[in-house]
Formats: sequence, structure tokens, C-alpha cells
Amino acid sequence: MEHVILVDERDNPIGTMEKMEAHEKGLLHRAFSVFIFNERGEMLIHQRAEEKYHSGGLWTNACCSHPREGETTEEAARRRLMEEMGFDCDVQEQFDFIYRADLDQGLTEHELDHVFFGTFNGIPQVNPDEVMAWKYIPLTALHHDVQSNPERYTEWFKIALKKIQEKQLAIAV
Repeated sequence: MEHVILVDERDNPIGTMEKMEAHEKGLLHRAFSVFIFNERGEMLIHQRAEEKYHSGGLWTNACCSHPREGETTEEAARRRLMEEMGFDCDVQEQFDFIYRADLDQGLTEHELDHVFFGTFNGIPQVNPDEVMAWKYIPLTALHHDVQSNPERYTEWFKIALKKIQEKQLAIAV
């Protein structure tokens, strides 16, 4: 049974809770999102498996999840990158943000999301329980598609992508 780390708005831990219960109650917890770029500056995105407990079939960043108790957020980001996408690379935290979004299945995401960037030029060896499709996409095409078809993308991805654009962050390649 997976647990999440409940936090206050300054990311101070205040307890743990079973993951589904935290999403049912909409309690603020620690999370991370990993954004991977190749040497051409294209972003790696993936389509979540239909069977995921929420947001199945939607496109999102390379990986995202929750750190475990006793695990740093960076360690968790690299662990989950391997579990979902089948590769590991160095990642650097860029910023964090808090968001709250009502999702499908009666769940609410209320997360303090730490955003990491990394570089990878290979072909992911995806876990089919997590990922049904993946692609590298130029940022201009991605921004256009998110604006034209927001329903195709996860809530946290749209928020993080907008913040990346606002901060004019780009991966150093």
C-alpha cells in the first residue's frame, strides 16, 4: 500500500496517509514531476495507461509521482523515471508549485509539486502498466497542441508547462 507525505504550504512534513485516501480527501501532499528533454530541445511526453487510477489516456510529462517516507524528492524522481520510462538520468529541481485539481474517479489532486529537468537522448523502455505511448515533441508544437486540445493533457502538466513558459526555463543541452 503506497503512502504519501502530507505537507504544509512550506513543504514541512505533517504526517503520512495512504495514497488513495489522500486523493479522496484532497489533502496537500508532496509530489514531483520530471521533464526530460533531448539534445534538440524536444520534450519527452507520454500517454498514461488507460488503467491508471486517474487521468488514464491523457498525455503528460516523462513521469510524476510521490516520494516515499525517508526518500529525497530527487531519489524518488529518479526511481520513478526508471519504473515508468525504463531509464535513469541526472535531474535538477527547477521550481515547485502548489495546485489543486478535481480529477476523474472522484479524486482530487492537491499537491506541492517539485519540478525536475533532465536530459536523455535514447529510446525509453516503457512500463506498459504505466505508459501506452510516448514521443519527443518540439516545445512550440506542444504549446500549440495544449492550447488547442487541453482535454488531452493532465491537469498538473498544463500548469507546470505554463510555469516553465512563464519562467522561460529551457534545458541546457
